[in-house]
Amino acid sequence: MKPLKFKRLKASPCSLPPAPCYIIGFLIEELVTEYKRLKLSYSIPKQALVKPPESESGYVPDILLLNKTNLVNEPLWQKQSTVTQAASIPLIIEVVSTWRDDYLTKLRDYEEIGIPEYWIIDYLGLGGIRYIGSPKQPTISIYLLIEGEYQVRQFRNDEKIISPTFPDLNLTAQQIFQAGNM
Repeated sequence: MKPLKFKRLKASPCSLPPAPCYIIGFLIEELVTEYKRLKLSYSIPKQALVKPPESESGYVPDILLLNKTNLVNEPLWQKQSTVTQAASIPLIIEVVSTWRDDYLTKLRDYEEIGIPEYWIIDYLGLGGIRYIGSPKQPTISIYLLIEGEYQVRQFRNDEKIISPTFPDLNLTAQQIFQAGNM
């Protein structure tokens, strides 16, 4: 088996500026609390690769929620910490640093894999107007896979986040953005 190549379209969390690191840390704490409360067989690895089908490269998401029960079906998990199947990936969260990567490239590839839920945390309102509207403002875009295509719902200010993966999650967009102001 030849080594897997991957493209890192984003810096690793330790090399990001403080704001996205705080947001990532805050969300990991909230999600871990929620999946433990619900007794779900989930985990969030420190680092793992998500590889689209028929591709030799993949992504290292900011937050990757794994369904541990499906990892036995992942052919690359044991040797390369790589997941390729939607059944292993209930949720991915990216904090925007280079908006074109998160809104264009990853959105397309995550949809192709069949990942049911994908969040883009655009805490600085960097995304293109067609993605976050005008005037540009901090926005959380939650993409849900419906009949094989992503449909988006956006959250701003004090709007409560609605997540099918965690329906009882009690967070607003503003709480997430404020985590970056630590």
